[in-house]
Amino acid sequence: MTNRLNPSAFSIFYFMKFPPWTSVSEAARLLKEGEVVAIPTETVYGLAGNAFEPKALAKIFAAKERPTFDPLIVHIADIAQLTDIAKDIPDSAYKLAEAYWPGPMTIILPKKDCIPDLCTSALPSVAVRFPSHPIAQAIIKESGLPLAAPSANLFKHVSPTTAEHVAAQLADRIAGIVDGGPCSVGVESSIISLVGEPTVMRPGAITPEMFKAILGEVKIKESTSKPGQPMLAPGQCDTHYRPQVPLYYGEVPAGYPLPEHTVRIAFGTQQGPVPATVNLSATGDMVEATSKLYAYMHDLDTPDYDLILVDPIPNTGVGMALNDRLKRASIKTLP
Repeated sequence: MTNRLNPSAFSIFYFMKFPPWTSVSEAARLLKEGEVVAIPTETVYGLAGNAFEPKALAKIFAAKERPTFDPLIVHIADIAQLTDIAKDIPDSAYKLAEAYWPGPMTIILPKKDCIPDLCTSALPSVAVRFPSHPIAQAIIKESGLPLAAPSANLFKHVSPTTAEHVAAQLADRIAGIVDGGPCSVGVESSIISLVGEPTVMRPGAITPEMFKAILGEVKIKESTSKPGQPMLAPGQCDTHYRPQVPLYYGEVPAGYPLPEHTVRIAFGTQQGPVPATVNLSATGDMVEATSKLYAYMHDLDTPDYDLILVDPIPNTGVGMALNDRLKRASIKTLP
């Protein structure tokens, strides 16, 4: 069996540095000193740095090996902080904030000049989120800073939903990791742009139907961007969230050739070409499935396997977020 994994991903520094994990107070101190620290949120773990400080932002991009054309999300701990970051804020933003903040929703708004171009990929807009995780809120408040924080992983790799996931990829690259336990939501935030017509830029736990309940009609963007061009929102690459073991997504045609060491992530009661290794939700609960997806992808991303199969998931409600992530993570989407 071919080992397609990079053993260096599980750095020896993981065992040397973490645990012990970083405390809230220590994280706040490091952030005020311009360092970058991984923090828990309800969606995925974020790699946080001072959103006002270009040098801290540069450390985020360097640690993740993230291209600078991919903008960052700024995290706040009070709706009142919105005016420190954004301008020309429409009433619709406050309606959404009242309904879904704190929580897994990011709003794109016109940015103030105090936000460096590096944070926004030189776009005139900024993405802002108020996370619900109490540890994230505590760190933002104690540091006194809005925090730019993309997912705390290497660019295009599987997003982390535990502190251990972060340490396995970034332990030798960042100043600290705060352990807040497994993420409850499990996928990145929904993103809606309020620059122009309300447009859902990335699906997540806040579904298009939930946005429509507050705003009326909203557009849904086909969330892809051309390589090398600035993205209007994070998470727009065709290839993203990808394990190193190849992943196929969808219903496998009869007789389709599969490697000997194939594992399967099942959903509901579907029957597959190989027995289920794990099941996102035996009852077909999409919220449960969302919370488990990345954790299972991490667990199965080992040299023991040649292929990960994932059962098809209905493309409705939160299922839109699951389909979005799995299509980007897969090297093949099966019919």
